[in-house]
Amino acid sequence: MKNFSSRLIRILLPLLLGAFILYWVYRDFDFERAFQVLRHGLRWDWMALSLFFGVWSHVERGLRWRQTLDPLGVYPRKSHLVDAIYLSYATSLVVPRLGEVSRCGVLSRYDGVPFSKSLGTVVTERMVDALCMLLIAGVTLLLELPVFLTFFHQTGTKVPSLVHLFSSPWFYVALFSVVGVVVVLVWMVRALSVFERVRGVVLDVWQGIMSLRRVRNVPLFVLHTVLMWLCYFLHFYLTFFCFPFTEGLSIEAGLVMFVAGTFAVIVPTPNGAGPWHFAVITMMMLYGVDAVDASTFALLVHGGQTLLVVVLGLWGWGHLAIGGRSGRTAA
Repeated sequence: MKNFSSRLIRILLPLLLGAFILYWVYRDFDFERAFQVLRHGLRWDWMALSLFFGVWSHVERGLRWRQTLDPLGVYPRKSHLVDAIYLSYATSLVVPRLGEVSRCGVLSRYDGVPFSKSLGTVVTERMVDALCMLLIAGVTLLLELPVFLTFFHQTGTKVPSLVHLFSSPWFYVALFSVVGVVVVLVWMVRALSVFERVRGVVLDVWQGIMSLRRVRNVPLFVLHTVLMWLCYFLHFYLTFFCFPFTEGLSIEAGLVMFVAGTFAVIVPTPNGAGPWHFAVITMMMLYGVDAVDASTFALLVHGGQTLLVVVLGLWGWGHLAIGGRSGRTAA
């Protein structure tokens, strides 16, 4: 009963957190406006191009993952790697962060890859991605520093203004987001404590983490990383050209909103729902986009991206079910 309650909390808490933030952001929004734009004001050709790069970003992640698995002596099929990535993002819609575990389970089931070893490579991947994101954020911050300072000021994070901070509704949005992150971190620490009681698992995980040191083709690993992050950015930036009220925004503005949105999805809600909207809408308004238009953009773009995750997840599940255990592994 205790385990059931714990699992239920892990599922419901992110959903409630995302729902609360979405409600706060869209509490006065006229949804008929979004339907009108969807029917008559959206460029589907640009949206299709954006979705293409969304798909290709997952492919690049799968191909890069193979680079870290090779040193461990395991060689899953490339299609299984990509399908596992598709499923991991879809799984995270239900339970945020569970996708990283689910993709390791896919390789274990269909290719016989030891779960703990592949989990170690996922940890390595996330460390590399964190460094990439910090690098992108640093460059963007230097390029658009006045915009970030304005953002901090308008959202009540100016240090001397504590009274304004606690009276700002955005403070409570941020507070609930931080609480959600803390809960997930506590759960991860408890999960690791369980792993440590299983003989040999920690060693396998460590071998997976250290696989980065033995990547055979470092330039190819770097190329996959660069292409993956480029696809992530284009997946977002090209949506600017889908709407008449955002098509004039610069690539620098795209970088600012991309960085803000990427950090926002750290908050454990399904596909970043809520925090992502808040970050993108606020930043977009700083570039002169009307609040209603910015809210419409965030709602439709995030909806399209989430739908893509669902479709790819279904594709990955079906493809794996049909393909069966046809991968290969080496000792």
